[in-house]
Amino acid sequence: MKKLLLLSGITALAVACATNPLTGRKSLQLVSNATILPSSFQQYQEVLASSKVITETEQAKEVQTAGQKIAAAAATYYQAIGKSSVLNGYEWQFSLIDSKTVNAWCLPGGKVAVYSGIMPVCENANGLAVVLGHEISHALAGHGAEKISRTYAAEKGGQLLGMINNAALQQAIQQYYPSVSNITLLRYDRKQESDADITGLYLMAMAGYDPREAPKFWGRMIGVSGKRSTPEFLSTHPDPQNRIAALNAALPKALEYYNASKDRTGAPAAIPSTTGSTITTTNNATKSAKKQKSSKTKSYVY
Repeated sequence: MKKLLLLSGITALAVACATNPLTGRKSLQLVSNATILPSSFQQYQEVLASSKVITETEQAKEVQTAGQKIAAAAATYYQAIGKSSVLNGYEWQFSLIDSKTVNAWCLPGGKVAVYSGIMPVCENANGLAVVLGHEISHALAGHGAEKISRTYAAEKGGQLLGMINNAALQQAIQQYYPSVSNITLLRYDRKQESDADITGLYLMAMAGYDPREAPKFWGRMIGVSGKRSTPEFLSTHPDPQNRIAALNAALPKALEYYNASKDRTGAPAAIPSTTGSTITTTNNATKSAKKQKSSKTKSYVY
């Protein structure tokens, strides 16, 4: 009986193993998008409702433009390799949030937020594409589902994997996928961050953004961390020098994608200032959400 359970567990692991087509990295994903995305979308709306969202400015438009171009490039690539179904249920959304925090994050299903504090570090459209490509890659690679799956598997043990059912997974999501009210969204580990770095590098290149900006951007991030406490965007990431070396190693392939792209950005354009920004706050935010706003804008580390 024990052998049967162990065999069932191994089979479940094999079936639930997903592969990132751009990097070849394999990951355990016991949770489907259909199960996790409703919660993700709800959380995203709660964050926007309690934040100052910048709209109708050049910066906000650039976030929208770059995000949509990279997401479109990803869709084209997945279609070309016959994996369009991977993106079923995704609803891409890109928001610029008014905050001095040097950070950006993405929830499962394509819900992306960029804090205005990171825009000066981006410097140009290509730098912004580095950030958005990285965050979009977290969603595409299913890193949120992987985090839940690994935590669940570690908790329940390999022998129980063969008996996993939807009810058990739903319980796991509720237990291991923190809600906005707890101010602790999922943090990705260093392997996932490295995976998103390289995937994002390729995707930004496919979208017509110069991938040679990626090492430069992370060099600027090192400069930022040298002037103040470590930015949240770096807190759970690989060593900056190591990630720059990895990006440089991946540049030849990224440049192939870039040179083959039809939609070119040309020379980097300066990121517009926030002068004259239009900032909106959703009126139906709850009082409790407003009280938590300041801590929320400093708590999402992706």
